[in-house]
Amino acid sequence: MSSTPPSFIFFFYLLISSSSWLLCFSSGAGFNLTTIAFDDGYNPLFGDFNLVRSPDGRSVRLLLDVSSGSGFISSSMYEHGFFSANIKLPSDYTAGVVVALYASNGDVFEKNHDELDIEFLGNVEGKPWRFQTNLYGNGSTSRGREERYRLWFDPSKEFHRYSILWTAKNIIFYVDEVPIREVVRSDEMGGDYPTKPMSIYATIWDASSWATNGGKIKVNYDYAPFTADFKELVLEGCPMDPIQEYPDFTTCKEKDAWLETRNFAVLTPKRRSAMRKFRQHYMYYSCCYDVWRYPVKLPDCVIDPIEKARFNETGRLRFSGSHKKQAKIAKARRKKKQRAASKERTEM
Repeated sequence: MSSTPPSFIFFFYLLISSSSWLLCFSSGAGFNLTTIAFDDGYNPLFGDFNLVRSPDGRSVRLLLDVSSGSGFISSSMYEHGFFSANIKLPSDYTAGVVVALYASNGDVFEKNHDELDIEFLGNVEGKPWRFQTNLYGNGSTSRGREERYRLWFDPSKEFHRYSILWTAKNIIFYVDEVPIREVVRSDEMGGDYPTKPMSIYATIWDASSWATNGGKIKVNYDYAPFTADFKELVLEGCPMDPIQEYPDFTTCKEKDAWLETRNFAVLTPKRRSAMRKFRQHYMYYSCCYDVWRYPVKLPDCVIDPIEKARFNETGRLRFSGSHKKQAKIAKARRKKKQRAASKERTEM
C-alpha cells in the first residue's frame, strides 16, 4: 500500500497554515454592502465595443484585444467614500495586461491630481498574477507610494472583492475582508494626501512598456481577447462638483461621519493581525523600505522591524523565489560563516 511522502505532507501543512488565518475573511459578507446596477453609477469610458453589460445590468465584462482595451467611469465625482467591486481577472498568458480599479481626478486637475490605485499586473502562463497599491496627492507623482503583493488564491478562477476606503483620516485597501494596507493622514504628509473629489474607474489595457518584468515581456494577442469581469459594484460616498466656484465642503460631513462608523472603516485587533500577517507573507515590495528611492523616509511610513528585516535597500525582498532556493542560500551563508569562524580559530 502506497503512502503519502512526508515532504508532501509538510508542504501541504505549510500551505494550509500560511493561508488559514485569511480564510475567515474571504467572503466579504460581513461588510453588509449595498450594490448598484452598472447604469446607476457608471458610464463607459473608452472601448465601448469591448464593454459588455450582463442582461440584468448588474455586471460588466471588459475586454482587451488588438484593437483596444476598455473601461468605465463613475457618473459622479466623490469627496471620500468606499469603492468596491467583485472582480475576476483574465487567465492563462496575461503578460503586459493591466486591470485596474482606481480613483482619480486627473481629467480635471491635470497638474495636481490625486489618485488611489489597485492595479493587477499580468504575467506569463503558469505564473501568478501580482498586484500593487499606490496613492498620489496634489500631483505628487515623483513620490509614488507603491507596494506590490502576491495573493493566496488564483484571481482568475473566481470572483473576489477588492475595495478602497478613503476618508479624511485614512485610506484602507482591502482584498475581500482582509485589510492589506492602511495610510493614516498626518500633517507631515501635507498635500501628498488625496483631498480633492475623484471619479472611480475600472480599466483593462495594454501596459507592455512596464507591467511584466519591467516591460521585457509584451502582450501576446494570440491569447486575446483578455477579459475581466466586474459585478456587485459598490459606490458609497458624497458626490461633489470639483469645480464649483464656492464649494460647500460641509455638505459631506454627514456622509463622512456615516462612513467612519461602517464595519469596513473599523480595523479591529483581529483585522490588524490579518493585515500584519498578509504583509509578512505576501508583500514583496514596499516604498517604505526603499532607501535608494527615498533616503528620507516618507512621513506616512510606519516601519515594522519584522517587515524591515525581510527587505533590502531597494525595497524588495532579501530572498525571492522558491523556498528551496531560499534554503540553499541560507545554507551557503551558514557554511561561509562556519569556515570563517574555523579559520579564525586556526589562526589564533
